[in-house]
Amino acid sequence: MADSTASDTNYRERSFWLDSSSYRPEPALSGDLTVDVAIVGGGFTGLATAYFLKRTRPDLKVALLESDVIGFGASGRNAGFSMTLFGFSLSLTALRFGRQKAREAHLYMERAVDLVRELVEEHEIDCDYEHAGFLRVATSARLARRIEHELELARSLGLQGLTWLDHAELQRRVRSPLYLGAWWEPRCGLLNPAKLAWGMKRVIAAQGTQIYERTPVTRIQRKQQIVLETTCGTVVADKVVLATNAYSHLLPGMRRKQIPVFTHIVLTEPLSPEILAEIGWEGREGIEDARNLVHYYRLTADNRLLMGGSSVTFAYGRRMERDHNPRTFAALEDNIRRTFPALQDVALTHRWGGPVSVPVDLTPAIGALGDGRVIYSIGCVGHGVSLTHLNGWTIADLLLGQETERTRVFFVNRRTIPWPPEPFRFVLSQAIKGVLELQDVFTDPRPRGGRAALERGAPRALLDEGDR
Repeated sequence: MADSTASDTNYRERSFWLDSSSYRPEPALSGDLTVDVAIVGGGFTGLATAYFLKRTRPDLKVALLESDVIGFGASGRNAGFSMTLFGFSLSLTALRFGRQKAREAHLYMERAVDLVRELVEEHEIDCDYEHAGFLRVATSARLARRIEHELELARSLGLQGLTWLDHAELQRRVRSPLYLGAWWEPRCGLLNPAKLAWGMKRVIAAQGTQIYERTPVTRIQRKQQIVLETTCGTVVADKVVLATNAYSHLLPGMRRKQIPVFTHIVLTEPLSPEILAEIGWEGREGIEDARNLVHYYRLTADNRLLMGGSSVTFAYGRRMERDHNPRTFAALEDNIRRTFPALQDVALTHRWGGPVSVPVDLTPAIGALGDGRVIYSIGCVGHGVSLTHLNGWTIADLLLGQETERTRVFFVNRRTIPWPPEPFRFVLSQAIKGVLELQDVFTDPRPRGGRAALERGAPRALLDEGDR
């Protein structure tokens, strides 16, 4: 059931973040253990679930089992955006579940972003946190209209704090020849995700959670109690949390609820003060464009430019070793040069990838298996830094039998659409990717575009005041 290759790897090679500070893993399980709750997975979801369980019920015996090291999966390899985006987009959520549920999802994510900031501040977690805000930039007239549609929907739902920046306002923040305008949202944090995971590990260990790293679970049996067999011993628990997200297809009962989709990142050397002065970007906002297969980028604490996205890679069957895609790395490097011409001669120092959890309908889900003693969480769709922390609180409520505003959100205990079995799963995922790529070619015909493109096709409301 567990990914047998995971424990044989050097976790520091998996991302810049995982190699950015010293870390000592906990010993593996040795022997047998009995607990009230066993959590499988040492990423943000598992860590947050343990935290809220012990905060509410300090007497509970809680054990967390991680197959490699804390933060080894998506939690240690993402771009470090704590943001409000839920699933694929606000409009898709509204189409799939209705307008009020789309509003509910966004408000849940606002609370999630605030929660991450509160945890970092309360527990003094050193993770390079900065509350820099978020820009979704338009790089073509069609994408400007897409962003305008999303903003109109948000305003019609009564959502606050989302505004449009025209070309001149955006260029005052960040200077790029590709930028035409942007969605601006102040509620977004940037951080080092591995350091956040390791900081949360310190917090839950102080609360009394037992943490076992390099302890892959090989079998789960639901008997009078739930028995988790590992390579190092056996854990018996009353309840179990599958906090495995993108690795969930490796577990019985979870194989068709989601698939792992690999996204890729490149990182530059630290940018010089001269280059930074040419770009601007004094606000250090997190940035995405508005394509289907987005480019997302930010500055790190030492002023490296991180850029990810552009395309995705699919795994076949149980394979989980798709971190490296030279073609996508090359496309990302090219996009850095086109987005910021001042970076033509800047060297790249790191390239990596990692899996995100994707249900068929591109929407997160929290649910229970069988008689309800096993709780799972899946479907962050690449936007899980904030979501996973609030989901951990929601899962803790469910485990404790508490009905709260969190357990009443629509994606708790929702019915998921199953992915087909292989090879049809792989064929379907490639077909979906092909459609998204084709649409991106139509909506963002780079390298053409620029100011003239906006004036040819964008709504007049998006043009600068001086152009009217």
